Amino acid sequence: QVQLVESGGGLVQAGGSLRLSCAASGRTFSSYAMGWFRQAPGQERESLAGISSSGASTYYANSVKGRFTISRDNAKNTVYLQMNSLKPEDTAVYYCAASTTRRMVVARESSYDVWGQGTQVTVSS
Repeated sequence: QVQLVESGGGLVQAGGSLRLSCAASGRTFSSYAMGWFRQAPGQERESLAGISSSGASTYYANSVKGRFTISRDNAKNTVYLQMNSLKPEDTAVYYCAASTTRRMVVARESSYDVWGQGTQVTVSS
């Protein structure tokens, strides 16, 4: 069974950068797609980025395209989210997720079946 643990959240000023990490354990990490989501208070969870099992294909939501980069290191069983040019509206709890039955990149939340516990990102103005 896959387990996910996020890290790297924190407080940053607007315009700054953070890199989130998500360490996976259990099934062979290189066999499934991964994604990042976020949820701000009072809002629905939002799909941000996805990456295929090999890392060759990626997806980005329009809200983060050009500012965020998803990547993975299959040797380290870790997926990353590099976040640059952060804005106060990026403040949210960030979650990584695994789509353990798919290798291709997916955006739809319902395609993900394993979730991390979340890490808080706060961007001050």
